[in-house]
Amino acid sequence: MPQFIPQLEEDWLTHLDHYSFQDIAYHIAMLYFEDDIEASILRNIIDDAINFPAPVITVDNKLSILELFHGPTLAFKDFGARFMARVMNYFWDDTDGKLQILVATSGDTGGAVAAGFYGLENIQVTILYPKGKVSALQEAQLTTWGKNIRAIEVEADFDACQKLVKEAFLDKKLNESLNLSSANSINIARLIPQSFYYFEAAKQMPKEKDLVFSVPSGNFGNLTAGLLAKRMGLPISRIIAATNINDVVPEYLNTGLFSPRRSQTTLSNAMDIGNPSNFDRIMNLYGSTWNDVKKDIIAFSFSDQETIEEILYTQQNLGYVLDPHTAVGLLAAKAYKKHGHPNQEIIVLSTAHPIKFESELEDHIPFKIPFPARIHQFTTPTSHKVTMDPQFDSFKKYLLTH
Repeated sequence: MPQFIPQLEEDWLTHLDHYSFQDIAYHIAMLYFEDDIEASILRNIIDDAINFPAPVITVDNKLSILELFHGPTLAFKDFGARFMARVMNYFWDDTDGKLQILVATSGDTGGAVAAGFYGLENIQVTILYPKGKVSALQEAQLTTWGKNIRAIEVEADFDACQKLVKEAFLDKKLNESLNLSSANSINIARLIPQSFYYFEAAKQMPKEKDLVFSVPSGNFGNLTAGLLAKRMGLPISRIIAATNINDVVPEYLNTGLFSPRRSQTTLSNAMDIGNPSNFDRIMNLYGSTWNDVKKDIIAFSFSDQETIEEILYTQQNLGYVLDPHTAVGLLAAKAYKKHGHPNQEIIVLSTAHPIKFESELEDHIPFKIPFPARIHQFTTPTSHKVTMDPQFDSFKKYLLTH
């Protein structure tokens, strides 16, 4: 967690529409980093990293979608990964050897991190992903880079991948031998920039002073970034946690009991997480006070069948194509309206372009998904990956010998 959460000036917040997305990101970043990065350098980092839009699109009555998939890998992770890569490259002193980034991914994180760090000579990235549990395009975005990016296909689920990364950071020999760091949302340099687009969304809804966001949630980094934005002063009245059947956090909000368990495979694979890392951050923000958490967060969970039905309905009736994660977010927004808030304006975070799930959806939908031109580089991939069992000794040996 940050040592402190800075407070934004009321006058600045009321004039968000006067600023560009980059102006907003720079202003927020300066409050966190002003003692660590020279202002002109930080501005250059922001302008280089946040160089694509985050438009709010109205799809239905008082239902809007914040499109976060206009970056190079068509996922919201591009915001955090590109910013983090440039910040870490700025700070790293290569006289001590290469910085070794370890990252576990359930889908989009790995591709965004690979794109963000690709070609940085002093940084090596190792991506762990669960075998058979990411989409075909997601896997291509993980494994086609080469050079300083390497991918490990783990014969287990995402939670096992995340466990390997956490164990590595606790292993004395690895830390004595290698310069280890993380690129998951456990790294605060990835989480802070995810708060930028909450303010960018608010700027596009200038008449709304009572903001509600519906956030597709797996590891809960995106939702936690929204909580940081709220603590900084953005007038968010409620955040909706939208999950698939991996409903550990909705269960906690309903019962007060947090019971991590093995994840289940779904169409919205990036949310297939049974023990979300950012739950600890949420507890840190609220002092583990269940009633306070419930005031700010409400949660709903949905099945694959409900997800498919929402994708079909939205395309047929509203002319908008959803990916499975955004479909879950939209379902949760509608459930919230039925929960006693029929006239509430809700912004749904759209975390990925639907083309990333073309092969997974083709048996369920009768229409073709629009194909962005910039994704062609991943359609005939050359794979650079190794397959590994989920035992920590195997992972440790690999790191020490490679």
